[in-house]
Amino acid sequence: MLSPQFQGRALVRWGIIGCGDVTEQKSGPGFRHARDSALVAVMRRNGALAADYARRHQVPRWYDDAARLLADPEVDAVCIATPPDTHAHYALLAAAAGKPAYVEKPMARHTPECDRMIAAFAAAGQKLFVAYYRRSLPRWQRVQELIAAQELGRLTGVHYRLAMPKHHGPHAWRTCVEQAGGGHFLDLASHALDLIDFLVGPLQAVHGHAANLASSYAAEDCVTGSFLAGEVPGTIACNFAAALPDEQLTITGTKGEVRVTVLGHEPVVVETAAGLQRWDMPPPPHIAQPLIQACVDDLLGRDTAPSTGETARRTSAVMDTLLGAYYGGRQDEFWLRPETWPGRRG
Repeated sequence: MLSPQFQGRALVRWGIIGCGDVTEQKSGPGFRHARDSALVAVMRRNGALAADYARRHQVPRWYDDAARLLADPEVDAVCIATPPDTHAHYALLAAAAGKPAYVEKPMARHTPECDRMIAAFAAAGQKLFVAYYRRSLPRWQRVQELIAAQELGRLTGVHYRLAMPKHHGPHAWRTCVEQAGGGHFLDLASHALDLIDFLVGPLQAVHGHAANLASSYAAEDCVTGSFLAGEVPGTIACNFAAALPDEQLTITGTKGEVRVTVLGHEPVVVETAAGLQRWDMPPPPHIAQPLIQACVDDLLGRDTAPSTGETARRTSAVMDTLLGAYYGGRQDEFWLRPETWPGRRG
């Protein structure tokens, strides 16, 4: 349904709350370069950094206060690109301001925050999108077409594995449970879980185990699980304290198999009785731009975006189930009671 403020409109004017690293290349330029889209304002609590971003990206206005950006009459819709602990806070403010939002992934720290966000946008009559941008990339749409055309036959299995050495980079918030809702699993494996939902079907009958086996932070560093994607059995195994990197999503059917990386951009490998195919489909320069374009077209009543609050909530619910035993439940503000986490080491 077309929102009233976009009736007769041919342009969506965006404001970004939290113009940090993820908006430099992945998403920020996408709001400028998408068709019938403009980036008109950015906000960061550090005003000097907000001004610098605006200057470098040719954005007309900058703010150091989210309330001022949301009150800007020339901002039609908002991108929330802060760490997950403030996603719900800023999303509720956007809904109260009567503006649709595009929220970075994961949608929030846990499912209760997702539910509050969805309810607020439903009450406001506004749309809520979440930045699982791989759903709109050509490589994944081609895999979806392959499955829909039954070139793999009847699907019989979907399996994802991810191994990464310990991360020593500057983004410590990704393993700060109060900010991220968990460890690297939420930030990285969420992409794979969302794609399995998109390609094969919503995940159900989810069971799993999480542990911290080798890391100094309090969050989990290893997660394994099983599930049904629609009617297809599947597994996931993630190790964020491995010696060597490894990653692959495998979708198997009675007539063939597709093997592909989720976080990388290596060629998609398709193997059937007809032989082996490799599709080299590199991402666009601004990887989130195809999804941003879909959101713009959705707001203008031309199409339906593939990643919404409802689809993203499903992925958050799966992660809550897989991590639930580690944290002693995830329906409360579990990040405030680390001393009670059954899975915590030491």
